[in-house]
Amino acid sequence: MGEAVEIFPSNHVLSNGLDETPNEDTNQECCWYEEVIDDDLKWSFALNSILHRGVSEYQEIALLDTKHFGKALVIDGKMQSAETDEFVYHECLIHPPLVYHPNPKTVFIMGGGEGSAAREVLKHKNIEKVVMSDIDQEVVDFCRKYLTANWEAFRNKKLDLVINDAKAELEKREEKFDLIVGDLADPVEGGPCYQLYTKSFYEKILKPKLNDSGIFVTQAGPAGVLTHKEVFSSIYNTLRNVFKYVIVYTAHIPSFADTWGWVMASDQPLSLEVGQIDNRIKERVGEELLYINGSTFLSSTTMNKIVHQSLLNETHVYTEDDARFLHGHGKAYCA
Repeated sequence: MGEAVEIFPSNHVLSNGLDETPNEDTNQECCWYEEVIDDDLKWSFALNSILHRGVSEYQEIALLDTKHFGKALVIDGKMQSAETDEFVYHECLIHPPLVYHPNPKTVFIMGGGEGSAAREVLKHKNIEKVVMSDIDQEVVDFCRKYLTANWEAFRNKKLDLVINDAKAELEKREEKFDLIVGDLADPVEGGPCYQLYTKSFYEKILKPKLNDSGIFVTQAGPAGVLTHKEVFSSIYNTLRNVFKYVIVYTAHIPSFADTWGWVMASDQPLSLEVGQIDNRIKERVGEELLYINGSTFLSSTTMNKIVHQSLLNETHVYTEDDARFLHGHGKAYCA
């Protein structure tokens, strides 16, 4: 797990997308990572090298050194985050719910093994405890070792890192939380976490673990004009069937090659003005964030006409027997 890996010739590709036999000539001019987005659509970018790879009990893991996006974490052949733009994803995931909550002190992160979500939570001075529950010890160890930007977060005494299925961990805990975060992998068929997007999970397990003013936020997959019906609209509609107040918002993530979506939900009203958001960031974080401020966030909650209409018309609700999945897988190769 996590051993150094050479760049490989394109005629030795394993099922996990990483080639089998190292090439003695590591100075290849055309080395690429390629991710299948749809049956007739691929997204690829040039690599300097494949730094590390491993296979855990649950997932395939790779750390790529890309020419355009820096170091990139890939799990099960799907891009998880890239060095140059992961702050956009993680600021959008973490700061809006923490700002909207009147006084958040405790946070439970489902997944989040790379440590970036915890890093952003811990920027808030009023936070007293962060529980991060990730099912995969090897992913956590891998990220803790190689993702240098998160070393400080992993060492923070406020972080309670638990290796367990988030569903089981929430069920067994008696405490409640001000914020629960879904920093989970996308719902993929056969993957370890699609059941954590279902109505029964939200209703019976997650919601009872929120305090009275508690907020839940989750990443919700691609939210572009052509991709928002894959899972985004369904996750939104599922949460709309569980919580009284639900907000969707989006941002473009360059390394994902798409607009991405998040859904924030609560049984308390979610309403702040630009100045209030900016003031809370200043008071609680003490410095400006790289991406999120009041005007940026509120503008991100306005959907274009096509996506807005789809959200209004969506009827699908996630269940264990009727789930929607994202497709595609990635591979790295040298031409």
